[in-house]
Amino acid sequence: MVSVGASHSVTPGIALDDVIAPTLQAGMGPDHNADYRNRRRSSRLWALGRTATDGRRKENGMNKMLIAAFDNETAAFEGLKALKDLHESGDISLYSWAVIARDRAGKIQVKDQVDPGPVGTALGMLTGSIVGLLAGPVGAAIGASVGGLSGLLFDLDKADVGVAFFDDVAKMLTPGKIAVLADVDETWTTPVDTRMREHGGTVSRRFRAEVAEDHLVRESAAFEANLKALEDEINQANAENRIAVQKEIDEAKKTLKATQEQAKARLDQVRAEMEAKIRTLQAQAKGAGVRAKARIDKRMAAARADYDMRSKKLNQAWQLTKQALAA
Repeated sequence: MVSVGASHSVTPGIALDDVIAPTLQAGMGPDHNADYRNRRRSSRLWALGRTATDGRRKENGMNKMLIAAFDNETAAFEGLKALKDLHESGDISLYSWAVIARDRAGKIQVKDQVDPGPVGTALGMLTGSIVGLLAGPVGAAIGASVGGLSGLLFDLDKADVGVAFFDDVAKMLTPGKIAVLADVDETWTTPVDTRMREHGGTVSRRFRAEVAEDHLVRESAAFEANLKALEDEINQANAENRIAVQKEIDEAKKTLKATQEQAKARLDQVRAEMEAKIRTLQAQAKGAGVRAKARIDKRMAAARADYDMRSKKLNQAWQLTKQALAA
C-alpha cells in the first residue's frame, strides 16, 4: 500500500496542457539576453522540443486505459470485481488494474494494485505518474524544472497515454472519490459502462497509442539533425568558438547514445508486454464459448499487429541514432 500526502490538488478547470506549455516555453525558449552561443543553442533546443511533440498518434483500436470513479471503497471494489467477471465471460480482457483513493484532504493512497509483471508495466508507470502529479499543487508544477516535469510526462508517454487521460483522472478523482484504473481490451463499451453504473461508477477511457515510439522516432531524427548542424557549425567557427561547439557535439553524441539505448529498452518492454498479453488471452480462451473465443482471437491478432507496428518504429529510431553516431 502506497500513500502520498497532498495538501493541494490540481485546480478544477485547469488542464494539464495549460501548465505544461508555459513551463516548456519558459525553460526551452530562446534567451535574447544571452550571448551568441547561448542564443543559437536555445533556438536549437526549442526547435527540438517542437519536433518531439508534433505529429499524430496511431491508436490501438481495442486496447484502452480506463478509469472508473466511485463514491466509496466498497463500490470501487465491487466495480473491480465486475471487471473481473467481464473478463471471465470474455466480454473484455483485463490485463492489469490499480485502485486509487483520494481522501477529503487530498491525500492519495493506492489501495490495490496487480503484480506489476510485464503485462502490468504500463499501468504501473501510469499509476506512479498520476500519484506524483496529483500529489503536488499546480503552482509547483508551473515552477518545476523542465527536466522534472518532462520526466513525469515521459512516464505517461511510456504508458501509451497522453496528458488527456491525466486530465480525465484529475477531473474524476476529486477529494473523497476512489477510482479503478485498468488496462483492458474491449470490442464495445456497453458491458463495462452498464456494470460500472450498477455500482454508481462513472467511466472514462482512452485508447492506448504509440506515444513513446513516435516520440523516440521524432527525437532521434531531431537529435540527428542537431548533430549535423553542430558539425557544420564547427567548420565555420573561429578557434575560440570551436572549443564550445565541440563540447556541444560531445554532449549531442551522448544524448544520441542514450536515445539509442532507450529505443532498445522500449523494444524489450513492448515485446515482453505483448508476450504476457498473449499468454493472458490464451488462458482466457480456454473454456470460452464460441462467440467469446472469436472475440479473444481478434484481440490476440490485434496485440500481435500492435507489436509489429511498435517494433518497426523503434527499429527506425535505433537506425537513425546508429547512422548519426557512425557519421
